Amino acid sequence: MDHEILVDLFKNRPSLAAELLVEVLGVPLPPHSGARTTSIDLTQIQPAEYRADVVVLLLGDELPVSVLIVEVQLAIDPRKRFTWPEYTMGARAIHRCPAGLLVVAPDPDVAAWCAQPIETGIPGFVLRPPVLGHEAVPIVTDTAEAARRPELGVLSALAHGAGEQGANIAAAVLPAIRALDEDRARFYGDLVLNSLDDTARRALEAMVKGYEYQSDFAKKYVAQGRHEGERAILLRQLRARFGELPEAAVARIEAAESAALELWAERVLSATTLAEVLDVPS
Repeated sequence: MDHEILVDLFKNRPSLAAELLVEVLGVPLPPHSGARTTSIDLTQIQPAEYRADVVVLLLGDELPVSVLIVEVQLAIDPRKRFTWPEYTMGARAIHRCPAGLLVVAPDPDVAAWCAQPIETGIPGFVLRPPVLGHEAVPIVTDTAEAARRPELGVLSALAHGAGEQGANIAAAVLPAIRALDEDRARFYGDLVLNSLDDTARRALEAMVKGYEYQSDFAKKYVAQGRHEGERAILLRQLRARFGELPEAAVARIEAAESAALELWAERVLSATTLAEVLDVPS
């Protein structure tokens, strides 16, 4: 997963961090009626290392009741053992309310490292970061839920799109995001379709057969999945008939359009040589 993509999901839906903390990780938060992002700068001098990825204010009657720091962590970084306590206490001092932390770590090893308690040296002050790992991301297969929380649906696709639920997630999320503004719908649709593996793409095509995709990006990536499948099948057929293929032949097949792939697939049935299939002069 890309760092900035994950950050954008939390920026686009400020309440997402609180929802995941409460519903997935079981972290209690004060009652609140709204959420908004605020400045990511957490010190007066504002050095780069003291800027969190996302800072969210939870509001009650328009007043801050809690401030949440969201950090996307894709690799182990020992500096975070010092900056995360700084982030939380800096935000607490700035906004004069309780502070919380959510670390999003898709890689299991990184997630395990992030969840380790951080001893600050002050008796009783031990920071235990709540961590949202890959497996903890909810699987969203309900269109109504995806429409209510589209960013959660996209996050679900990013986490599970290449798994057995990938097609079901995409089938729920893609129709739901059509109600968003065009730029965000295109961006989210692109993310969802790119998260699928070949198996999930084929399953999605079967599930939504007859559905007219409304946007160019959806048409492009469904067609791309079909095209890649045709190419893979042809390569398997050729290797079964003629053994290992020359690099030039593989390159030609990988660059070919669907019409050529279909023609060559027909020739495989009767051709006696690879050259006959690809119409290569002997």
